[in-house]
Amino acid sequence: MSSPPFGGSNEMPAVFPDWSPYQDLDSAARAYLRDPEVALDALFGVLRGASVLCFTLERFVNEVNGVWQEVVICDGSRLVLWHGEDVAPGDGPVGSMTSSLRVVPLSTVTEVGCRRRLTRTSNGQARVDSIDVYLLLSSIDDAVPPPGMDEGGEGRTALRHDALRFGKTLDDGGPGQIARLEEFSRVVASLVGRPTL
Repeated sequence: MSSPPFGGSNEMPAVFPDWSPYQDLDSAARAYLRDPEVALDALFGVLRGASVLCFTLERFVNEVNGVWQEVVICDGSRLVLWHGEDVAPGDGPVGSMTSSLRVVPLSTVTEVGCRRRLTRTSNGQARVDSIDVYLLLSSIDDAVPPPGMDEGGEGRTALRHDALRFGKTLDDGGPGQIARLEEFSRVVASLVGRPTL
């Protein structure tokens, strides 16, 4: 399946090729992302030869903006996140997209959570049909709460820690991507609280 290059048609299929069989980032990104060159250029510019211990990819079609893409890499001492998103109609020339990069030191990850939903097959065997992963960070979420969300009372709002959240289901990613996201969470969890590489 070929995907249009950056600036191509916004008519993207809802189901994308499976990246989970690819163990290296370059091959997985080229199989799955619409704009792998944009993503890899940004990511490798930060990695500068550092080893990629694990990664996860996400891509979906947003009804307003078009294609939304994400890559998250762990190199042993930091998380490197790339995010690409089509610009909403009227917010820029046709075919415009944003490309964003964020680097998060692993020392700022305070908690790793992984929740799997299990179902039973007809023979009674447990099967994972969805997974949700969160990485709680020591930084504070700077999003402004909506009006009326005065959780602290007396005009104060509760402070919330920043978090990174990822999810896969059998319908969105399939068993291979569920397993790869779980692997990602286990690698990051094994590094949190340890001296960085």
